[in-house]
This record gives sequence, structure tokens and C-alpha cells, in this order.
Amino acid sequence: MCGRFAITLPPEAMVQLFDAVPGNDLPPVPNFNVCPTNAVHVVRRGAAQAGDGEAGRRLVAMRWGVIPSWYKAPNDGPLLINARADTIAEKPAFRQAVRSRRCLIPASGFYEWTVTPDKARLPWYITRADDQPLIFAGIWQEWERDGQQLVSCAIVTCDANPVMARIHHRMPVILAPADIGLWLGEEGKGAAVLMRPAPEDALRFHRVDPAVNSNRASGPGLIEPIEAQG
Repeated sequence: MCGRFAITLPPEAMVQLFDAVPGNDLPPVPNFNVCPTNAVHVVRRGAAQAGDGEAGRRLVAMRWGVIPSWYKAPNDGPLLINARADTIAEKPAFRQAVRSRRCLIPASGFYEWTVTPDKARLPWYITRADDQPLIFAGIWQEWERDGQQLVSCAIVTCDANPVMARIHHRMPVILAPADIGLWLGEEGKGAAVLMRPAPEDALRFHRVDPAVNSNRASGPGLIEPIEAQG
């Protein structure tokens, strides 16, 4: 799964990387502890709101955690921050979105935890081995009720590759830059083939301070190797 991540890329870099038009309400960066329900940076294709007719890619803000259309309130059911690749086409909360509302969620790295025999949670920070930004496959959804409107998203996850499985049995679907057009639907159909684990040599990881176990923690120290913190 993916329950916490970091984003340090400035919006200008994301605009250039994805050839996207930026929105006006983008979340502040850097953020070393992006948590569920936070606003996150999302790249999507086409118009996401009524009256927004611009074509092409847009860099916008969305709430992390899909809100299905039948929820009476944003907290009316489970917090859906991840969508499993193996069931995404069947789940009512995701099946229409994966057909027509796919998106990209950029990140600098993400956190995962191992658990010791005495139940201590040890956090790890995972990045691309080549130091390039991570591009998570995502889906998005519009929700409206009683005059309240929210646009939300979820990260698509898959079985972990053997290297990542040392830490957790699931991992985000990480797209290569060459896969962006296909995932966004710009290159026709066939995006389902992209919902697979990243190659074993694509990622690297290191232990970080347990301070990140708190969703209130912040600052660049959260991603530093624990050995460097004395």
C-alpha cells in the first residue's frame, strides 16, 4: 500500500516534467509528510470541473482519499486512499474511474513500515534508485452533496516486487515517463498492462527516524537516513 509520502518538487518543475498547465490552488511544497485527506498534486487530462474546457494536461490539487458518489459526507465510509490493481475494475468505488478518470500523482518518495517482534513500527523511506521523481498511477473522482464539492484521488497499488517485499507485500504502481500518455488515455486503450510492480532495481530505501510515525511530524529530517541523525 502507500499511506504516506513526500513531495519536494516545486510546481514549476512538475509543470515542466508533465507538460501541464498549473492550477491556482496547488498545495505548498516541500511537504515531507503527506497524509491521507491532505490536498495533493495531481496531473489529469482534460476538464475536471464544469466550465473548465481546456484540453491537455492540468496540474491540480485533489484530496487524497476517494469519496464515492454515494457517500453522504466525506467521512461516511472507509478512507479509500489506495485502489488495488487486481480488483480496481470490479470495485464500485473505482471501476468507472479506472476507465475514464486516470491521473498521475507525483512524489519524491514514500514511507512504509516494518514491525518488530515487540510491535515497534520502523519506518522506511523509498525513492527511485536514479533519484528521479516517482510517478504514481492514480484515479480521481468528483463528489457533490448539499452544495459541497470535492475532487479526490487514490493511488493504485499492486503486489510488491521481491525487493520491496522485504518491507511490505504491496507497493504503488510506479509509471515510467514513457508510460504517462498511455495511463492518461492519450495513446488509446491498454493501460491495464501498466498495473504491475516496478522492476527490482528501480527503487532503493533506507530507515528513517520514527518521528514520521506521527502525522503531525514535518521537516526534511523525516527523510534522512537514521544513521545520519546520530
